[in-house]
Amino acid sequence: MVTKGIKSLMVAAFSLFCLHITSPVFAQDHTPVPHESAEAKLDPAKIILEHIQDAHEWHFFTLGDFHASIPLPVILYSPTKGFSVFLSSRFHQGHEIVPYQGYEMTGNKIVATDGTTVYDISISKNVLQMMLALLILVLLMTSIAKKYKTGQGVTSAPKGWQNAMEPVITFIRDEAAKPNLGPKWKKYFPYLLTVFFFILINCLVGLLPGSANVTGNVAFTIVLGVIAFFIILFSTNSHFWGHIFWPPGVPLFVKLILIPIEFASFFIKPAALIIRLFANMIAGHIIILSFVSLIFIFGEMNFFAGWGFSPLSIAFTVFIYFIEILVAFIQAFIFTNLAAVFIGQAFEGGHNDIDGHADPVIL
Repeated sequence: MVTKGIKSLMVAAFSLFCLHITSPVFAQDHTPVPHESAEAKLDPAKIILEHIQDAHEWHFFTLGDFHASIPLPVILYSPTKGFSVFLSSRFHQGHEIVPYQGYEMTGNKIVATDGTTVYDISISKNVLQMMLALLILVLLMTSIAKKYKTGQGVTSAPKGWQNAMEPVITFIRDEAAKPNLGPKWKKYFPYLLTVFFFILINCLVGLLPGSANVTGNVAFTIVLGVIAFFIILFSTNSHFWGHIFWPPGVPLFVKLILIPIEFASFFIKPAALIIRLFANMIAGHIIILSFVSLIFIFGEMNFFAGWGFSPLSIAFTVFIYFIEILVAFIQAFIFTNLAAVFIGQAFEGGHNDIDGHADPVIL
């Protein structure tokens, strides 16, 4: 009963922590954006931030006055107005941003014109791309599973995507699940495979031109971290909490120092998963966009300088792009492996037993 009470307390505390750190992400800026003239100077920082942020439309490219974009559904809830559903194109009238149904768009945020509270649960660019990535994952894995059910890959050699996925699944099993989870690896293996491929697909799709940077969005990584936190929390046992609140084998004054550190580490572990994935993926996109922006920065300085620097900038962009493909695999594996490590630490017993009971000494 004490262990269950501690687990419930941990859930509540970590949920409040996540709400606190994500409030700036969803905060709404009521300051209207001033109209910028066509002759305004290039602002690389603004362009880069616009490309990595979420949006209520899927923008592909712009040619002169033509904007190739797909408006996405806007779903709003206001305690005074109820639900409102419409396309984001309602906010656009030519080049002007206009209010609609008592709402207006300020940057990438939608606010009420009367200043009342509004909850935005729209299908944004990141949400839509995440759904597409989930659809790809489900279709890919179900098609492979059907082949195994028919005997292909079991009684005969694997073909097609089976050849690509089987070594990856075996690698996750042998390098992340079995070493960290021991005899219980089968229980957590579906979760580890799901989180690995879900992160990997979102990372790879995010590298396509015109796509969204889903894994570089802190809300996405926070959800993955919270899920990992719950799995870690409900995998703990009394032996684990005993080591947290009363570390054995150390002097009393050392215990007083270790107890708050060990308790804080329980929250730091999922937070490390959140920050690591978010920081690495958003950094790669910023670097790529920075190299592309250098062409236009030099072009504003001098026409020939812009053209002269273009080959070098493109070469560095392509190089970083291929590095990002490698980083996508690395970050997906690191998140999966660390999740397995933290889960294994939650239910491990002594040094030689993962189930909480020491192995018998054989004389």
